[in-house]
Amino acid sequence: MTALTLSTAGAATLRADALVVGVAKGAGSKPGDLVLAPGAEAVDKAFGGKLAAVLATLGASGAEGELTKVPAPEGLKAPVVIAAGLGKAPGKDGAYDAETLRRAAGAAARSLAGSKKAGFALPVGSVEDAEAIAEGALLGAYAFTAYQAGENKLAPKDAKPAAAKQALAEVAVLGAKPRDKAFKAAAERAIALAEEINRARDLVNTPPNDLYPESFAAVATAAGKEHGIKVQVLDEKALVKGGYGGILGVGQGAERGPRLVKLAYTHPKAEKTLALVGKGITYDSGGISLKPAGHNETMKCDMAGAAAVFATVVSAARLGLRVNVTGWLALAENMPSGSATRPGDVLRMYSGKTVEVLNTDAEGRLVMADALTRASEENPDAIVDVATLTGAMVLALGNRTFGIMSNDDAFRTSIHEIAEEVGEASWPMPLPADLRKGMDSSTADIANMGERMGGGLVAGLFLKEFVGEGIAWAHLDIAGPAFHEGAPYGYTPKGGTGSAVRTLVKLAERTAAGDLG
Repeated sequence: MTALTLSTAGAATLRADALVVGVAKGAGSKPGDLVLAPGAEAVDKAFGGKLAAVLATLGASGAEGELTKVPAPEGLKAPVVIAAGLGKAPGKDGAYDAETLRRAAGAAARSLAGSKKAGFALPVGSVEDAEAIAEGALLGAYAFTAYQAGENKLAPKDAKPAAAKQALAEVAVLGAKPRDKAFKAAAERAIALAEEINRARDLVNTPPNDLYPESFAAVATAAGKEHGIKVQVLDEKALVKGGYGGILGVGQGAERGPRLVKLAYTHPKAEKTLALVGKGITYDSGGISLKPAGHNETMKCDMAGAAAVFATVVSAARLGLRVNVTGWLALAENMPSGSATRPGDVLRMYSGKTVEVLNTDAEGRLVMADALTRASEENPDAIVDVATLTGAMVLALGNRTFGIMSNDDAFRTSIHEIAEEVGEASWPMPLPADLRKGMDSSTADIANMGERMGGGLVAGLFLKEFVGEGIAWAHLDIAGPAFHEGAPYGYTPKGGTGSAVRTLVKLAERTAAGDLG
């Protein structure tokens, strides 16, 4: 994990491999009309007041995501200056928003892979600015190297990973106040959150031959011991005894059995309890309803919801939030075999309801249904489930936005506002009652499939059937943003992203503060 410091050094005197400054588009319309962001003053002075002109000559436009590297002149201890684009400059009294700073810091940190230290002289006008820069840099510096030469224990002893593959070792945020309690707390929050998001990313990126229900449960158990979280693991025998027909039905085709993991963080002064349920299909072949060629290669990511829930519970514990947070990880492998659930089979769920399985590739809702019922038994103040649930949600909202459904409009609105605040793209979605009829079954209480059109909403309606009466509930379908297959951007890497963790942690903080009623 990349180290973080709040540095008292000035940009000109900091000894580092590089200095990062901000540059924005000016008010004019001419190419090269650039404005240096606050924090770059000392660097500009070293350039004789001509840094903006130098950047313009090199073709810099100040656009978000743009990085321009220039050799540092005499007067700076760092040998390289990186100008990170911030988009359009705000007005005289304006400030750059947190997400802009987060993305700029992330892009710069990623470009510095293999470096020992970088100073970030981006605009810090508030504690929130410093936290955004720290968070973005720590997330942007992420690198998954566990299976590369030199990191893999099975690799030859003399094999060494390329330096470019390694994360930036240290981020120094300039302009913050390291002795100020608020700045120190912001830095500690950024570290805890980034470390847990990056752990969630690691889990999503881990190949399914190494990450399966039992090994995922072992990771959760170890984290529980480290952070004072009570962990309970229900293995196959316990699931059979408890009647968890949904989880067992999905997992019965795999050689490695399913698990239901409960993580309970409690605070002695907590007044509210938040329950989180995560889909943890560690590999999804589609089961007997086998996925077509080209749709299997990334299905290690189908446990991203459980990874997000796990990361959130650990974050709440590390931050000492004054709220009880219980996480439920519904873990299974969905594999085809002679023992696998068949289309047409009927499962008896933990709730007692029966489900006719029309498509074994609609398995996430089955494991989630059991976990939702179990979570409801503890009568929490609210339940939020997180799942890479449907391709239909990707078709509706694209690869970067998750959908939010709820049985409570006010709760749905609150989560949407929180997600937007922390920089996670989301959109509120309805649960149309007319779509429920499509899941009627002549054999069982309900089928696991309904109308094809609006399939993401149908899945939400299915889950709603298993939420306890009177409990506020929301469903986050993160199928799009959970796993990024394109080129990295901002602080978002290729592969697992840690989607929804920041939203859930902020929700827990708001709940602790009593802001959600």
